[in-house]
Amino acid sequence: MDFIDLKTQYRRLKPAVDSRIAKVLEHGQYILGPEVVELEQKLAAYVGSKHCVGVASGTDALLIALMALDIGPGDEVVTVPFTFFATAEMIALAGAKPVFVDIDRGTYNMDAAKLEAAITPRTKAIMPVSLYGQCPDIDAINAIACRYELPVIEDAAQSFGATYKGRRSGGMTAVGATSFFPSKPLGCYGDGGALFTNDDALARLMREIRVHGQDRRYHHPRLGLCGRLDTIQAAVLLAKMDVFDDEIVARIRVGQRYATLIAEKFGTGASAKVHAPEVEQFNTCVFAQYTVEVEQREIVETRMKSLGVPTAVHYPLALHMQPVFKHLGYSEGSFPSSETAARRVMSLPMHPYLTDAQQVQVVDALAQAVA
Repeated sequence: MDFIDLKTQYRRLKPAVDSRIAKVLEHGQYILGPEVVELEQKLAAYVGSKHCVGVASGTDALLIALMALDIGPGDEVVTVPFTFFATAEMIALAGAKPVFVDIDRGTYNMDAAKLEAAITPRTKAIMPVSLYGQCPDIDAINAIACRYELPVIEDAAQSFGATYKGRRSGGMTAVGATSFFPSKPLGCYGDGGALFTNDDALARLMREIRVHGQDRRYHHPRLGLCGRLDTIQAAVLLAKMDVFDDEIVARIRVGQRYATLIAEKFGTGASAKVHAPEVEQFNTCVFAQYTVEVEQREIVETRMKSLGVPTAVHYPLALHMQPVFKHLGYSEGSFPSSETAARRVMSLPMHPYLTDAQQVQVVDALAQAVA
């Protein structure tokens, strides 16, 4: 069993993917070719955003957003400690200080009720993460940001295609940043990412920053980076967009079936041996991962592997406990919800082509592993 099955998806899309790539090979515009422009237009329309800027990765997307907002030394950016390292890494790489807010234990996203206490006169932006495929409480976060006149950058690396109160992830804040890493809900065949905004000036700055800060050839009014989305990756994404809505429906169906199987097998409540993720009633989740909580995770993983079921652990050490962030002054116990999640979470096989029989196999193996 594959943890993420990209081969079945490719077999489904082979004619379209091969044709799209062949066209790029024929015209030879491998950097910022016409497919990049076409993709940006389609992605912007999909998200409901005025502008889309294709970039080289989700990590670059975060850094470019911070640079466009002129965030640097002496500034603070509020985010969460339970996420992939790149979220806080890019804040620090921009020269700013990551300031953490603990997560909600049910959704693993920023606890908006704790956000305001983390804002200081040095705060220059808020960067919530839409973890595992669903958005945090964007309205509550935006309301707080508005009171303090702060931009919000949604780290939507795992949630492209998800909705919050009927609006799509990536298009609800000053800037949305997403990733097209192959395992993401919409993934290319290498690294890739995109930025979304309704602000004309920010869009212009982000486009300049992705090409070394130039506003025209060999004219550089600002520093930038080599952050372009290459044309072949854009071609792959264009082919995948044709089936993306179908795959989201399938992802939601797989996620709901996991929830049903786990509830039937383990029950619900504090005494359950396995805890399934919660999806807010106003959200749709695209399940970039399907992540459960278990006790004695290492033992459970080993037993499941012996039964032929792969698992993965994402973020086993909360960011405030990473050695590189020791200077921030946090310690064990600073963010108990994030620390508990980091000790207990384990992801199960998850992709839109997972069959009912495979899901039963996964949950049966899980039951044996935790027994």
